Amino acid sequence: MLSRRSVRVKVMQLLYTLSRDESITFDQAVKLYWKSIEESYELFLYNIYNIIQIAKISTEDYQKRKSKHLPSDFDKAFTSKLWDNVMIQDLANNKTLARKFESYRFESKSDKDHYRTIYYEFAKEEAYTQFILKQTSHDENLELLLELFRFCRKNELYNEILEDNYANWEDDKSLIIGAIKKVLKELPASDESFFLSHFPDKETTKEYGEWLFTKTFEEDQALLSMIEPVLKNWDAERVAILDMIMLKMAIAEFLYCPTIPTKVTINEYVELAKNYSTAKSKEFINGILDKLLEQLLQENKIVKEGRGLLDE
Repeated sequence: MLSRRSVRVKVMQLLYTLSRDESITFDQAVKLYWKSIEESYELFLYNIYNIIQIAKISTEDYQKRKSKHLPSDFDKAFTSKLWDNVMIQDLANNKTLARKFESYRFESKSDKDHYRTIYYEFAKEEAYTQFILKQTSHDENLELLLELFRFCRKNELYNEILEDNYANWEDDKSLIIGAIKKVLKELPASDESFFLSHFPDKETTKEYGEWLFTKTFEEDQALLSMIEPVLKNWDAERVAILDMIMLKMAIAEFLYCPTIPTKVTINEYVELAKNYSTAKSKEFINGILDKLLEQLLQENKIVKEGRGLLDE
């Protein structure tokens, strides 16, 4: 579920924390790294939990409409098929998934009134109205669930719920969206434990992520010594802390990640600089890494596996 880019963000943030808080030991930092990985997975499951809870409000909506003394034609046509469809029922009746929800104590992080508010705002959408008024196929039920999730992602209250419980929502948002879409499209699932396959893979989180964190931390002074001569008129101590961290991480990838193309490394850290650092950081990171790459190539210090991995 997690990409190298999202892992880079976690490593960058953790290295920044270490640079600001000397009371945190390396071993504690490694534990924090793995906690952040677990939180990304937990956030993925929390989104699934929320979708189930919002869909369930349609049963309340159904009962209210049926109890009206003067129901409208729409009230008479209304059904709770947002809840009763096979996909949501597959999730709601999954005992293995329910136990996982319980272990993360999602119920304590939730407010049913919030779900009601989101549901009734969604109920005003034309897509939902049209969905109710016609006989729908499996594909149309799926499209409505995807539409519900799209609506949620744009909903201020929904985002507040996630941000209040998980500080990593904005960082992991795009990857979690992709994973949720994949889950919905695969329902009903043939295996109750299907969600376990979405846990971040070892190659990305351990072999790359934990390694990058450890290497950048352990080689801190050696990496700094490579950067300082290239800064010329810049004082290393005046370089933005995040910029220096990203430069060190990038050099570690240049030198010690034989399967990651140098061009990919530069592009990735330029993108991180654009999203997480100062207005001028993008150009600064790009310029310094270009110079460092040229120098390291001349010194034959970069060895990559496969053709095209040294392309500038």
